[in-house]
Formats: sequence, C-alpha cells, structure tokens
Amino acid sequence: MRILLSNDDGYFAPGIACLAESLQGLGEIIIVAPERDRSGVSNSLTLDRPLSLRQAPNGFYFVNGTPTDCVHLAVTGMLEELPDMVISGINHGANMGDDTLYSGTVAAATEGYLLGVPALAISLVGKEASHFATAGQVARQLAQRFFDSPFREPVLLNVNVPDLPYEQLVGFQVTRLGRRHKAEPVVRITTPRNESMYWVGAVGEAQDAGEGTDFHAVASGQVSVTPLQIDLTHSQQIPRIRSWLA
Repeated sequence: MRILLSNDDGYFAPGIACLAESLQGLGEIIIVAPERDRSGVSNSLTLDRPLSLRQAPNGFYFVNGTPTDCVHLAVTGMLEELPDMVISGINHGANMGDDTLYSGTVAAATEGYLLGVPALAISLVGKEASHFATAGQVARQLAQRFFDSPFREPVLLNVNVPDLPYEQLVGFQVTRLGRRHKAEPVVRITTPRNESMYWVGAVGEAQDAGEGTDFHAVASGQVSVTPLQIDLTHSQQIPRIRSWLA
C-alpha cells in the first residue's frame, strides 16, 4: 500500500511527523507538504509561477506552494503510480463546520479525492494540542479499516479528534457539519507611520452544534467522522431560480 501524506501547517509541523510515525508498517509512506504554514488557503492552486520540490534531511518532500499544490504535484507528476490513500494532517486545531471551506488541511484531502484517490483529513481539536499521538492512533485505525474493507468509490472523510488521551475517547460518531456564528470583526491597528493595518477576526463560536454535528461529537469526547462531497449545487433552489429567470 502507498499512502501520501500532506498538511497545511508545513513539512516541519509536529502533526505530520506524528502521523508518519503512526502509520509506519502499513505500507510505503510518502510525505509532500508545504514549505511553510499555509493554514486557511483553502483549495487554491499556484498558477502564476513554477513550483519547486525539495527533500528535507528527514526524507520529507516540501513544495513552495499550497496544500492543494502538494497533492496535485505528487499525484500527477511526482509519483509513478497513484497512491492508495491520501491523508492530510494532523492539523493543530479544529476543522469543523464552516472551517472546512477555508481549511488547507481539508483542501489537501479534497485534491486527492478529486484525483480519484480515497482521502482523509484529520485534525486535533484543542488549543494545547497535547495529544497528537491520539489523533495518530485514530488515523492508523481508519487507514487500516480502509485497507481491510475498501470503498468501491473514492471517499472524502473529515475527521476531528478531541485533544484527549486515547483511552479517554468515547468512540467514533458519523456526523454532519455544524455551523458557526459569523466571524468576529477585523482588528484594526495603526502603525508608527500612521498607516492602518488589519488582522482577520477570530472564527465565530458554534451556532449549530446539536446532536449529530461534528461540534457535538467532539464536545462529547467522540471522534467525529464526516463524509464530504464537492457538489455545491443548491438543488432545492433550481425550480425557483428557473421560474425567476422565466
């Protein structure tokens, strides 16, 4: 088995090192990750310049681009054969609800899915990020389950793991994405040259966090597993828009 790993925190991040170590023995592990932190870049591709692919002393490959660049480059240009699975992470911080639209972690997995490869995005939910090993064990379990019982079609799973010791996890729950309140306003600061600068505001608190959501599962000590799709069509509005245009 061949597993391609990527992330959005950079090839030097502790999460991807833990992920690679946790998956040892399952097959060939290839790591292709951004050369620096590219959190929040979503599914962006670099089209205005060529990309470089280099190898670090630890064997990890890194690209001067986005998470999507990394997976696209690896699958369509670097590897001679398709990987059997793409795993992105372990992200430091949640990727739940609306976060998935901005997440580079989810984007790396999504690119694998779009290229026909089953993919998994895994995130450790907690400010301290004390238990990467827990998320690593979860990733190994899911990868092993996939190899033992593969899907007949590509699948994209968004996994969020509570920042707890592994033995304190309550179990796994298949969930839907929750929703957040709108983000906090940007923070304006004034430089010594009297220029205005802005920091993007923090994400909003959970709004739709009821039973069945990823927010609820993680808050209950469970691993949230959400199957994602890419079709953004609002099918229920098609008749209304057709009538509106008539």
